[in-house]
Amino acid sequence: MATGALDGPVPAAAVRGQRVLDLLDKAIGIQSPLVRKNIARARQRNPEATPAQVIRNLERMYVSASTGTGAAVGGAAAAPGVGTGVALALSAGEALSSFELSTLFALSIAEVHGVPIDEIERRRTIVLGIMLGGTGSATIAGVAERTGQHWGRQVVAKVPVETLRQINRILGRNFVTKYGTKQGIIVLGRVAPFGIGAVIGGGANAAIATLAVRAGRRAFGPPPTSWP
Repeated sequence: MATGALDGPVPAAAVRGQRVLDLLDKAIGIQSPLVRKNIARARQRNPEATPAQVIRNLERMYVSASTGTGAAVGGAAAAPGVGTGVALALSAGEALSSFELSTLFALSIAEVHGVPIDEIERRRTIVLGIMLGGTGSATIAGVAERTGQHWGRQVVAKVPVETLRQINRILGRNFVTKYGTKQGIIVLGRVAPFGIGAVIGGGANAAIATLAVRAGRRAFGPPPTSWP
C-alpha cells in the first residue's frame, strides 16, 4: 500500500490502476506525424488506394503487429533459463507496446475519417472508447447526451473539451477495471512453459486487436468515399 501526501494510505489497486493509465497516457502522447507515417505505410503498395482500402490495410497491420508482440513475449518466457520473474517483466514491457499499437491504430483510423486528433482529450476519448468497445460507446453516448451511431464522428469531433474530460474520467476507471482483469489473465498465460505461452500470447493479443478493429468500425462507420 502506498501513502498519499494529503489523504494518507492509498490502496495498492489504485496505485496499479494509475500506473495503467500512466502507460496509456504515454502512448496517447503519440504525435500526429507518426500517425501520418502509419497511414503512408498503409498506402505504400498502392498510392491511389481509397480510404476504405487504407483502413483495411491499417486493420491488418495492427492485428499482425499485435499478434507478433504477444507471441514474441510468450516465446521468450519459455526459453531455457528464463524465470517467471523475468517473464513477467517482459510482459509488463509488452503492455506498453500493446498500448502504443492500439493508440496508433485508433488515431490512424480517426485521421482517415477526418476526425481531429490534435487535442489530447479528443485523442484520449478515441483510444479509450475503441479499446473498451461496447462499454466505451455506451458511456460516451450517455455522458455526451447524444444518440445515434458512430460516436467517433458524432461526439469526438463536435462536443466541447470539458464534456470530453467528463467522459474520459469515466472511461479511465472502466479501462483500469477491464485491463486489470483481462491483461492479468493474459500475462499469467504467457509465462506458461514449453512454448505454450507463445500461443497464448499471440492468440490473446490477436483477439484483443480484432475486438478493437470491430469497435473502430462501429465508432466511425463507413469510410469516406474520397480523400479530403
